Amino acid sequence: MITGMPRVAIAVESFDKAMSKFQNELGMHVVDFSPETVPSLGAHVGMCQPQGGSNIELMAPSNPSEPLSQALQKFLDRRGEGIYAVMLEAPDPNAEAEELLNRGVKVLPLMRGAGGRDIHPSSTHGVLIRVYPDGSVAQPDLPESAPPHYSGIQKVLVATNDASLAAEVYGSRLGLQADSPVIDNDRGVLSSTIRPPTGGLIELLSPVDTSREFGLTLEAFLDAKGEGVYGLALDSSDEPKAYELDLFGTKFLINH
Repeated sequence: MITGMPRVAIAVESFDKAMSKFQNELGMHVVDFSPETVPSLGAHVGMCQPQGGSNIELMAPSNPSEPLSQALQKFLDRRGEGIYAVMLEAPDPNAEAEELLNRGVKVLPLMRGAGGRDIHPSSTHGVLIRVYPDGSVAQPDLPESAPPHYSGIQKVLVATNDASLAAEVYGSRLGLQADSPVIDNDRGVLSSTIRPPTGGLIELLSPVDTSREFGLTLEAFLDAKGEGVYGLALDSSDEPKAYELDLFGTKFLINH
């Protein structure tokens, strides 16, 4: 049983630059796990831990002899910086992997040194999903933050060719609560919201009306990149209106 979506990982070229940006310019509570993860996994890992929603994980290759570092470098070489994986949690990732395999989900063999199991993007409409044990990272009770006081990830927006088909996968096969797909006329999309028990939400989207700006933008994204994560929605109580940020190959949609 999937118990939550604790974080979403972004692959970056310069770990120090990314850490500085999120901590010093965006005011987020950021923890550097590199002293532990570089020796054990061959990769730098930092965790942005604002209150509410899901965390933002920053990852960069460090040791080219380690599988995680190799995978990150391959991703960066092929696609550049951007969203690398959506992390979920379950009491026993290996047992969960067996259950998912029985439901027809393509789960990859355990990576050497990894603490979780990978679901191939071909099964989840372009999204690499990693399933970790419950409580894989401790969350501070009162993380220190500074203006503009961004929240954690409130929603992961996933661009799909057909949100109805994607909702069936995330609902029936992954076992997550999935709202029935509905047409959002204002945005020109078909939408289904997936509700992990903890952390942020996942919104599956497909364009249905390209006369609407967002429907057209989503179709252009699919034409250029194919299915996958379109952006991450955050909240900020300090900002007077909604806006977008593009950081490290990732679109952040900031809601007031």
